[in-house]
Amino acid sequence: MTRPVRATAVTLAQGLAVALAACAVGPNYRPAPTPAAAAHPFASAAPSFAAPEPPPADWWRLYNDPTLDGFVHEALTENTDLQVAAANLLKARAVLSQATAGLYPTTTLAANDLWGFSSFDQLFGFISGAKPPPSWFATGSATINYQVDLFGRIRRGIEAARGDAQAAADAEDVVRITVAAETARAYADACALGDEADTARRSAETDRQVLDLTRHMRDLGARSDFDVASAAAAYDAERANIPTLEGQRRAQLYELAVLTGRPPAEISQAAAACNTPPRIERPLPVGDGAALLKRRPDVREADRRLAADVARVGVATADFYPTVSLMGQPATAGATAQQFFSPTFLTYQIGPMITWSFPNVLVAKAEVAQARAQARASLAAFDGVVLTALKETEQALTAYGAELRRHAALGAARDDAQRAFDLAQLQLKRGAISFPDLLVTEHNLEVAQASLAASDQALVDDQVAVFQSLGGGWQDAPPVTPPKLPGHARATRVDPPADDAAQGLDRATPSH
Repeated sequence: MTRPVRATAVTLAQGLAVALAACAVGPNYRPAPTPAAAAHPFASAAPSFAAPEPPPADWWRLYNDPTLDGFVHEALTENTDLQVAAANLLKARAVLSQATAGLYPTTTLAANDLWGFSSFDQLFGFISGAKPPPSWFATGSATINYQVDLFGRIRRGIEAARGDAQAAADAEDVVRITVAAETARAYADACALGDEADTARRSAETDRQVLDLTRHMRDLGARSDFDVASAAAAYDAERANIPTLEGQRRAQLYELAVLTGRPPAEISQAAAACNTPPRIERPLPVGDGAALLKRRPDVREADRRLAADVARVGVATADFYPTVSLMGQPATAGATAQQFFSPTFLTYQIGPMITWSFPNVLVAKAEVAQARAQARASLAAFDGVVLTALKETEQALTAYGAELRRHAALGAARDDAQRAFDLAQLQLKRGAISFPDLLVTEHNLEVAQASLAASDQALVDDQVAVFQSLGGGWQDAPPVTPPKLPGHARATRVDPPADDAAQGLDRATPSH
């Protein structure tokens, strides 16, 4: 091939690269439209307990409890699950940086110094008839290779890696939501169980007073040993509830410590002293379904996973087409430094290189089929996450509304039981009722008090469940840094490329 023909081939290859630079095989991603049903208010959001305005990012501040605020902030900074998610994000961003590096040339340097005969020495000896002695002979070369992304294999790989990195960031936000909710729930449960234990202790004290009174009346001949035994049984039964409640409370304090990144033994004294569960006494701000789907990071994570899998279809499709690279390779050699750096011994090669697995495309077809199947599975998973987000919110609102009605009924039952017990004490002194009747009214009061205290705990748990389902708690969260490895500097974040937010992709429109 003559030099003009070679120059023409290089020019054509360069022109082809420019003409097809914008071509990327495979489908483009297009975001799914918001379901029509999600644009309406939640079906379970009754005006009596739900307001139409969107929830605040730091929803736990609605409880107006500085102690709770401090626990949530500490958990969002020190929680180990969050540190794992932050490390996963660093890994995904590093993979994105690796994929982006494919847009740039790669350079390989090689050098060696060998003892023996060079080809030049052998040629000189053959011409002169004198055998040269062996000597040190050095060679050096540099290989520069640039892959022309004619069919978008590299760009689709970057799209896939970018989707994975964005999904990892959304997954970190999902963990933030869970950590904030679990921290608020653990603190509220510890306070509520303290209240329940206090209620049980007050009931046990009432039973003890009744037992003492019964024993006194028996000594006077007004009551029997049966009455004393019945009163003692009621007292012992109520006392038996206290250790269980205290153990459950202790378990929640351990949970709270671990959630905030502390050993279980380091129980917070502020949480241990709390005996009143936090409550929000006004309607909860819940917004609507459309805002919910934009706010919940698990929906965005599923969307980004789908976008990444759609891009991988393009990566697999590109294997049907040839790979074109531009390569340059300068080299030099010499037995002396003068020869090594002399232009006489300098050689170079430059030109395009084409590789193509053809005509056997069975492997490429199988890879495309696999990628398309994975994308279809991710599409179904995305639709499932959307439905689950709407379902969880409706379920949480329904449970909260039902518990509110139950709590109101339990409050009325507690008041009625208290009046009945007070009247029974007066009537017992007048001889209008028997002692077992008094024990019945006393037991009913204790059950009503315990049920109301348990409902206080269930109510705050349901409130937390509502906010967790609404997907708040990640927007203004502090950054999390994974722990440093022993003997190494603390890991640093890898910033995504500047075009990280530039998607511009259509969901199922093939491009060429």
